[in-house]
Amino acid sequence: MEKLPGGLVSVAVPIPDNPLRYTLSYLVPGDHGLVVVDPGWDSDTGWDALVAGLEFAGATPADVTGVVLTHVHPDHHGLTARLRDASGAWVAMHPAEQASMLRNRETAPSRALGGWMRAFNVPEAEAGRLLSTFGSEADRHFAGFADADVLLEDGDLIPLPGRTLRAIWTPGHTPGHLCLLEPDAQLLLTGDHVLPRISPNIGLTFSDSDPLGQYLDSLAKVSAFDDCEALPGHEHRFRGIADRCAALTAHHHERCEEIVATVRRLGAPTIWEVAAALTWSRPWERIGPMKVGAVAETAAHVELLVSTGRLTRSADGHVTDPSPQAADLSPQLR
Repeated sequence: MEKLPGGLVSVAVPIPDNPLRYTLSYLVPGDHGLVVVDPGWDSDTGWDALVAGLEFAGATPADVTGVVLTHVHPDHHGLTARLRDASGAWVAMHPAEQASMLRNRETAPSRALGGWMRAFNVPEAEAGRLLSTFGSEADRHFAGFADADVLLEDGDLIPLPGRTLRAIWTPGHTPGHLCLLEPDAQLLLTGDHVLPRISPNIGLTFSDSDPLGQYLDSLAKVSAFDDCEALPGHEHRFRGIADRCAALTAHHHERCEEIVATVRRLGAPTIWEVAAALTWSRPWERIGPMKVGAVAETAAHVELLVSTGRLTRSADGHVTDPSPQAADLSPQLR
């Protein structure tokens, strides 16, 4: 727990069995009560940590008037329903995030994930292992997620009297991802959009069209808030938002070039085969369940490369380079 400028408090809410270790939840006080940004993963340990954070801020769950979600992943949205039940708080998110959540609930993520794996040519045995790891858990999370009472468009103010907190739409990591600007204290709550050390997963799903292109646009948008201190959803607070956005942009440009080179070398690979041949933090054989995110991110890069004419993708999922002598990618990207 940490007291921050402007009277905010950060609370580390643990994520069980996850290398990220915790989500940073933020308590934002107003004239009457407070708002919780991203309550964290749904567990008794997480709930105890959040309640302890509220006590540290001189509050209880009953003092919470609202919950704002940067996005609806389980490590951010998990405790929302429990907190709303304890406080009667309203729940706010971007309309695209609400739509994505409802779509996942109606179709069941396990079914969507199975179709996604077939589309990206994941081998049947591997797909079965990954589905057994993610499928039922994802279904459970989405079934229990709290719906929105308040929909926040880009530029909207959060309804918290005595506090200016503005929603900044930053799609990419998810379709309705929000950052939150507190201009008086010069703070930008960045969720998973900009993290100080790691790169957030930007993956292609059936509900996305060009998540990487959106993400690069959103990085440029957030770079304008370089005077602010960044309060991210994981790791630690930091300064230098513009430099970090530039570094993340460069990382994705480099990744695109690596993918083009890999496609040229392999001839006409599937997205699964491209992902398996790329450089990761660990050898591909040791990534385990993280292969889901790796394939999704590879697909997002391929989607952008297809949209800019650098690559083509056939109906059966094979990726080719139509112009081996194509010009450098950088000027074509956002």
